Amino acid sequence: MNKPPTQLPLYLSMVDACSYLEGRESRNLFVDPEAPMTPALYSQLIQRGFRRSGRMVYRPYCEACRQCVSARLPVTRFDRRRRHRRNQQHNRDLRLVIRNAGFVEEHFKLYRRYLTARHADGAMADSGPEEYRDFLIADWCDTHFVEFRHDDRLLAVAVTDQVDDGLSAVYTFFDPDQPRRSLGTFAILSQLALCHRLGLPYLYLGYWVRDCAKMAYKADFRPLQLLIDGQWREFGVDEEIPAV
Repeated sequence: MNKPPTQLPLYLSMVDACSYLEGRESRNLFVDPEAPMTPALYSQLIQRGFRRSGRMVYRPYCEACRQCVSARLPVTRFDRRRRHRRNQQHNRDLRLVIRNAGFVEEHFKLYRRYLTARHADGAMADSGPEEYRDFLIADWCDTHFVEFRHDDRLLAVAVTDQVDDGLSAVYTFFDPDQPRRSLGTFAILSQLALCHRLGLPYLYLGYWVRDCAKMAYKADFRPLQLLIDGQWREFGVDEEIPAV
């Protein structure tokens, strides 16, 4: 693993309400937004638990809590279980279209429908086009928008970054009127397949949070690797993940 620059400026954010655990506070360590960022540097940082939101590169840094743990899947050893095969079979009528990053009105309308249905009380619920761009797109990053279509109808979009050793699942939004398709799961399975096709060893899933129900799905994909005390530790199908 290559070393990141020793002079990379890092800052601590103000304390804010935690978006994952009710009643908790959160704080982030973030890279100076004025520091030059490149795909190669970001590749090194993501291996160390950082992630991006728009152009901002950050990782959780909470003194009293360590539940936000970076997660990734080793592509060639992924255990595709029966429920995953059923999901792929159920969605076999969808086609994938890979677009370069950019604002598309059709994407944005689906994004707003998704937020209204799934995160109506969240900070992003009233996002306009500018906030949408700022959240998902970074001019220094190799990002693609993967569309999932049934005939011509757009059902989901997976925003995906390519880094040196894999793909990073930035954000996925989908048609809230299609619950039986489990489109979030299908998006992960499709990004794993895309990693395999590109010869990339990992799919980065962002943060797994043990006590957050919305993050529980990530532990359903095994083996799962978690960044614990600076080391990637792997947990197989039947292994319990210890409290961090």
